[in-house]
This record gives sequence, C-alpha cells and structure tokens, in this order.
Amino acid sequence: MRCIRTTLRRVGEYRHRLFGKPGLRWLAPWLDHPACWAMNRRKVAGGVALGLFTGLIPGPPKRLSTLALAVLLRVNLPAALLTTLYSNPFTILPLYFLAFSLGRLLLGDAAAGTMSQPPDWRALALSDWSLAMGGWLLSLGWPLLLGLLAMGSGLALVGYVLVRVAWGQAVIHRWQHRKASRGSC
Repeated sequence: MRCIRTTLRRVGEYRHRLFGKPGLRWLAPWLDHPACWAMNRRKVAGGVALGLFTGLIPGPPKRLSTLALAVLLRVNLPAALLTTLYSNPFTILPLYFLAFSLGRLLLGDAAAGTMSQPPDWRALALSDWSLAMGGWLLSLGWPLLLGLLAMGSGLALVGYVLVRVAWGQAVIHRWQHRKASRGSC
C-alpha cells in the first residue's frame, strides 16, 4: 500500500513540471485541478472505481473517457488511469466473454455460456481486423452491453470498497504501531 501511495504522490508532484511544458500548458486549467491529484481515501477510492468501470471500454477511448470522467467527477486522476490497465489485449476477450455471459444471464437467455467466434486476426490486415472486430462486437448486441455495464458497476463497487477498507486498515495499523512505539497502553 505504501509503495502505491508513494508512486501516486510522485506522479502528483511531477504534474507541475509536466503542465509547465509548452505543449501541455493549455491542458493545465482542466487537468491541474488539486482535487484530481488529492491523495485521500475518498479520492483514490473513487479513482480506482472509475478506472475499473471504464477499463472495460476497448482501445484508446478507454483512457480518454477515464481522463474526462476523472476531471468531471474530481477523483484521483493517476489512480483512475493506472487502474484501467487491468484490461489489455490479453485480458479483454476473457473479460468480454464474462460480460456477455453475464448479460445473457441477466436477460434470461438459456444459452448463457456460448458466444460466436471473434474474427481471425492472422488472416486480416490491422485495419480490416479492426473493422471485423467492431462488426463482431456489434453483433453481440444487448447481452454484451448489459453485461459490460453490470460487470463494470460490480467491479467499481468492489474496488471502491476494497480501497476504503484497505486504507482504513492501514491507518489503524499505523495508529497502533505509533501507540505501541510510544509505550502507551
């Protein structure tokens, strides 16, 4: 917990130099808000929850939507962006299969464990594969959308609660350690 907090604090301290650069100076009014870099239990837990929710969006829109929502909701920006890394090209298909199955289950479909095959990436060029992947995702329809929303909401709730509980336990542990080191009963 301490190493994560230290890393996030370093990134927060680096932001002043980052937004002082000529190419990024125009972003400072939006991204350099103190609430987006605050290191408190509520802001970090909100950032983790946001990152877990938006992490299910495929590709670059995932980071852009996380960035925009973190600024809008005033949660910890580095925590939100780092948390989205749980979904990557290796984990996105299993996550989407789980979301699709959950969506079918929520819709009451009897065939909740089946899904059509994704496009073969070896036989297609990158642009053709992207179009084929988009078409495949659209063909999955409502079960996938409902499953992604339910799974994202569930992950966000669990992440928020876990961060709040872990942070609270760390604070209690530090209090007890400080009390024991001072010789108090």
